[in-house]
Amino acid sequence: MQSAALLDRGLHRRLVDGLYVEAMVMADEARTYFDGGASLDEGMADPLRRVAFACESLKVTTRLMHIIAWLLSQRAWQRGEIGDADLADEKYRLGRASPSDGDLAASFPFTARALIDASQELYDRVSRLQDRMDMMMGQGVVEEISPARALLDRLSQAF
Repeated sequence: MQSAALLDRGLHRRLVDGLYVEAMVMADEARTYFDGGASLDEGMADPLRRVAFACESLKVTTRLMHIIAWLLSQRAWQRGEIGDADLADEKYRLGRASPSDGDLAASFPFTARALIDASQELYDRVSRLQDRMDMMMGQGVVEEISPARALLDRLSQAF
């Protein structure tokens, strides 16, 4: 494995700090919106629609928490609290988050759609950054999906 010293830690720190601020602001916006009774407003009277809305809000929250946890592990690496080899450990990698259903999200109020899309876009950017770091460090990308995860993904797609 090549050393993580190949990464410019100063540039990496600025990038991680910027992404961290963006993720924290988005998390606060999502909390404010989804906890603010939005599901009862803006045409969410149908119980099935409220459940779908709650599921999508959980997906947004999950994506953001995975992003924030990954960024915190990057900060720990920058400070030397974890080593180069530790970055390959699953607990320091970006957690897997289910994508939102675009057709379902399109029926939600504008603010909900904006939060869903923004969280997915941020997750995709951070995922690409992790993949790039893996390539730079010679780790490659390992994608293993358990049968239980595959079943949960199929269930989430059905709803």
